[in-house]
Amino acid sequence: MPWHPDRKAQSRERILHTAARLFTRHGFAGVSIDTLMQEAGLTRGAFYAHFASKSELYAEAIVVAARQGVERLGLDAGPEARDRYLSREHLEGEAGLCPLASLVSDAAQQDPLVRESYTRLFRGFIDRVAGGGQDARQQTLQRAVMMIGGLAIARTLSDQALAEELLRACRQGGEADTGR
Repeated sequence: MPWHPDRKAQSRERILHTAARLFTRHGFAGVSIDTLMQEAGLTRGAFYAHFASKSELYAEAIVVAARQGVERLGLDAGPEARDRYLSREHLEGEAGLCPLASLVSDAAQQDPLVRESYTRLFRGFIDRVAGGGQDARQQTLQRAVMMIGGLAIARTLSDQALAEELLRACRQGGEADTGR
């Protein structure tokens, strides 16, 4: 029986979604192609029918992870989006953490393809945080770094009370910026 014409596209999407989840949790080095493909329910050989390298997959998967996060959190502009981003639910969510926060140091150690993908995501995040408002660029950058950095640091802390205190401080810091 011949394969369904959409099978290759569906397999690629399954790999990308699995990679987005695994990379945001474990980073580049923490995910092998074998583990990734097993999680996706495909063979290692199928990987190379879709991607030339693990770096190529990583660069595409972080974009998928960011899109999933925007959809899941409803990240429109405004204080409510900031509060959802800097929440315990986002930090601990099974669906995955924002790749800008979870992969900040990991992406810095990757090849130019990955770093360019991360840079495009950061630019998009800046645009989303600005929300079409008339904020000065410096203020928008500060707000974005506070959100991403706050979430990234909270993720590393073993003291849950301190992590919650940090998230709360970042949410309140953003309120001062927006006049809320």
